Amino acid sequence: MERAKSSANIPASFRDPSGFLFYRDGLLYRQINLTYKENYDHLMSSGLYETLTDGALLLAHQEVDIEAAKPDKAYKIIKPEAISFISYPYEWSFSQLKDAALVRLEIQKRSLEFGMSLKDSSAYNIQFRKGRPIFVDTLSFEKYREGSPWVAYRQFCQHFLAPLTLMTYRDIRLNQLLRVHIDGVPLDLASSLLPFRTRLKFPLLSHLHLHAKSQKHFAHKAIDMSGRKVSRLSFLGLIDNLESAVRKLKWRVQRTEWANYYEDTNYSEEALSHKKEIVARFLEETTPKMVWDLGANVGLFSRIASKRRAQVIAFDIDPAAVEKNYLECLKEGETNILPLLLDLTDPSPGIGWENAERESLLERGPADAVLALALVHHLAISNNLPLEKIADFFSKICHWLIIEFVPKSDSQVQRLLSTREDIFPDYRESVFENEFQKFFVILNCVRIRDSERRVYFMERRPK
Repeated sequence: MERAKSSANIPASFRDPSGFLFYRDGLLYRQINLTYKENYDHLMSSGLYETLTDGALLLAHQEVDIEAAKPDKAYKIIKPEAISFISYPYEWSFSQLKDAALVRLEIQKRSLEFGMSLKDSSAYNIQFRKGRPIFVDTLSFEKYREGSPWVAYRQFCQHFLAPLTLMTYRDIRLNQLLRVHIDGVPLDLASSLLPFRTRLKFPLLSHLHLHAKSQKHFAHKAIDMSGRKVSRLSFLGLIDNLESAVRKLKWRVQRTEWANYYEDTNYSEEALSHKKEIVARFLEETTPKMVWDLGANVGLFSRIASKRRAQVIAFDIDPAAVEKNYLECLKEGETNILPLLLDLTDPSPGIGWENAERESLLERGPADAVLALALVHHLAISNNLPLEKIADFFSKICHWLIIEFVPKSDSQVQRLLSTREDIFPDYRESVFENEFQKFFVILNCVRIRDSERRVYFMERRPK
């Protein structure tokens, strides 16, 4: 996606002395500093770069001849292949984080074959392109020095192994610890939260529990690492052991209200078929490149947008629904849909240094079009959000809006009201239209057959 700023450094890359990302005229570039010259030249000349890019493990780039952002430090400027949407580990499903971890380890193994190693294991250096995890940091490689330990071991455990283990053995929602701890889940915290039986499983005992104990023991002590040598065979043994530990972690998707939504809905076959036709027709009129499907569930309507060559970000609050959607995309070979976790009432904020290292949801928009189907009644009634607030929010994240209004007479709304007092006198179609018309022009409205629901097609008003 093109950025409004014509020239700006990327806050997320300021920590690496080897180089940094910057925008110029809406395009993303990476400056490689002179301090990284030796490692970069080895990456490119050894055959490792071609091996990883050909295997869809590393994001490809081109060397370009443009003025450096910091000329006194610059060695080269490269232009990485574009990623359509930047996502973060706390927005991934269990299998997305697991697949990202395995990609990390596979890259480390292949790097050793070419005399290189990864100097970090940040999960933020993995992104999803064409629905699959890919490594995006060209500057993470360094020449391997015989006998050196893997400096990225602790970070791998904190960014990948600890959250995956917590999601497996304790609660799937503990992936949100990654949102609180930007450098991964502290191992002592993970160890304290995990059930005792994990101490009886050797890979987890070694990589999490004993690792945490060791960190605590040496936390305030100076350690001389100069004499510590790790053979290449031991290095590979560590990577293989971590890979085995990750592969053994499995989360059984539970039956939930949302993951099984279409098995328990009030749509008749005719109504659901007509709704698909309406959404498809509205999408044809917009031909968007980027679509956000809010409350996407398992991606039924995301696939309608995907078939029209749109890149779709399929957001949902339910980890089980996101997991099922991702696994189904893998099974289908679907490359245009990226399922992600999102609580729309508490979307991902800007976090890190100056709240800028990881962008908020709003900063990563707007999308060309948003699908908001069977969603507004949950925001308005379950979460007490006024329709004006909902309309204002949508106006900030899209140009085109395809949105469904579900009236109070609908059985799904009646279910929401059955356990609470009806304090929503303004939840009416006329009020809905009035509030949204403050921000959008209503281009069309179609009632779904065999239903009282309506699907609206709107365009944001010029500001």
